[in-house]
Amino acid sequence: MLERYRAKYEWLDHLVRAGARYTDRHGDHYAAAITYFSVLALFPLILVAVAALGFVLFVQPDLLDQLKAGIAANAPAGLDQLINPIVDNAIASRRTIGIIGLVGALYTGIGWMSNLREALSEQWGQPPTAPAILKKTLFDLLTLIGLGAAMVGSFAITGLASGFASTVLEFVGLAEEGWARFLLGVLGVVLGLVANWLIFLWVIARLPREHATLRSAAKAAVLGAVGFEVLKQVMTVYLASVTASPTGQIIGPFIGLMVFAFFTSRFILFVTAWAATSRENEQEEPVDVPGPAVIHSEVTVRSGPDGATAAGLVGAGALAGLLGFGLLRGRRRG
Repeated sequence: MLERYRAKYEWLDHLVRAGARYTDRHGDHYAAAITYFSVLALFPLILVAVAALGFVLFVQPDLLDQLKAGIAANAPAGLDQLINPIVDNAIASRRTIGIIGLVGALYTGIGWMSNLREALSEQWGQPPTAPAILKKTLFDLLTLIGLGAAMVGSFAITGLASGFASTVLEFVGLAEEGWARFLLGVLGVVLGLVANWLIFLWVIARLPREHATLRSAAKAAVLGAVGFEVLKQVMTVYLASVTASPTGQIIGPFIGLMVFAFFTSRFILFVTAWAATSRENEQEEPVDVPGPAVIHSEVTVRSGPDGATAAGLVGAGALAGLLGFGLLRGRRRG
């Protein structure tokens, strides 16, 4: 039944072929490696954020006073005496924390990018290569910076465009109109999809070791953009459910980050497998070259005569018997 439906519906056949390639190319294993480095990169990024906050509080003492006042007003009695020295130590060690965080972020970021490139190249069926470690590290670093700039730029364009549209609505006096706000929401969704499409297009076509054509990755990027928006909405509902309890508020965000990173990695690799199994990109699997022919001479040792010799002997015996029988009859008559 599945084969009949695959022959009838091209999209179903493409889906099955993409799933088979994802499985054959160890998609889940690569997704787990990408998730590991994604979660590992969280800790040095937190250190960088703490260092940046320390620099801000150091140059603006008023904000530091407001922060300590807020801690004293909201924390249980006596806890502010424990938290405020930690804040002061973080501000005093901001340079050390920042350097450690940047070094850790570079290490984990390069590892994340290396695993992502290897996983995408595997889905495209590209043969593994072993470039020089310095060249590979430098290329992964530049690619990581390029991907980060592309993501920041795309989301910045989306936010600026939405803010500009809101300003325009206020200027023309339509900010309170329901249909205008609805169109503004639709515009935000469209801009988000365009930003996601550009990111997926670049990831699918340019991140593998051997670049693919943008045309071949354009359709798969559309699937990636729409699917990623759906995945974000699902994960929003999931995070709201796991952080409902007090325990979930503590460990829920961390678990949610792991789940989101894993499913996002799987989705990116599946979309790449979808692009690689399209008709214009799908190639026949290489056939292994057979080994050289080995000729062995066979020597057969027989204890008796072969078939031809045995037949000749039987015939000679029969002829001799007939002659002997004829001579015996003639002698009896005589």
